[in-house]
Amino acid sequence: MSISPEQSRYHRQIKFAGLGQAGQKRLGQGKVLVVGVGGLGTWSAELLARAGVAFLRLVDSDKVDLSNIHRQSLFDEAHATAGTHKVLAAAERLNQINGRLSVETAVERLEARNVAALARDVDLILDGTDNFQTRFLLNDYSIKTNLPWIFAGAVGAEAQVMPVVPGQTACLRCLIDEPPPPCVDPNCQVAGVLGPAVAAIASIQAMEAIKILAGKTQAVATHILKLDLWANTIQTVASGPTARRQNCPCCSAKKFEYLDG
Repeated sequence: MSISPEQSRYHRQIKFAGLGQAGQKRLGQGKVLVVGVGGLGTWSAELLARAGVAFLRLVDSDKVDLSNIHRQSLFDEAHATAGTHKVLAAAERLNQINGRLSVETAVERLEARNVAALARDVDLILDGTDNFQTRFLLNDYSIKTNLPWIFAGAVGAEAQVMPVVPGQTACLRCLIDEPPPPCVDPNCQVAGVLGPAVAAIASIQAMEAIKILAGKTQAVATHILKLDLWANTIQTVASGPTARRQNCPCCSAKKFEYLDG
């Protein structure tokens, strides 16, 4: 079967049997909300732009800092010197990578008051945040609206990722009921972070996104994947249908505490 000039760009992807021409066509119509354009968000957005998604909406209120560059793709020293907003620097670079990609930017923080507007027309949400309050808000919105999202995080040399597909997998609160207290939930500013850990887990996050956007949800991971790139260990924790808690306040009781404020 012949392919169009546009499809020829993705010929090596199309040749992969798991994706195929039909999967690439669906992927090429995909719309994604990226919440947080830091280490995770930049790498995942770049991979999806290269894979051929149609639309990315980038949400972040921060500006590029020199300390970001070791782990955040799409940015350079000029962005840090100028103090460019991350979403604007990222959008410019993403359009250089793929001129047919539509990128929309929002220089703000995602909160309960604006999540519906920011996620109004997308097929998937990617977590590029650094706190569980926002992640539980995304989880609430996902379950309430039946919209898939992918949780991810990286601190030090450790990283984890978990796709949430409502009705197919457990939700985040099935496995983590409450935000960890600050004393046991170190962030990058406290514990540091290594760039390869961020890039590795963002690659897996982007792969799961490609599966969902291409309509290949049967291939989506049904576990939390935990990597420690310093100790060279891999762990999994089941998150499939059997991991759903009967007393989960979100997906079972339908109490959207973080969304409702």
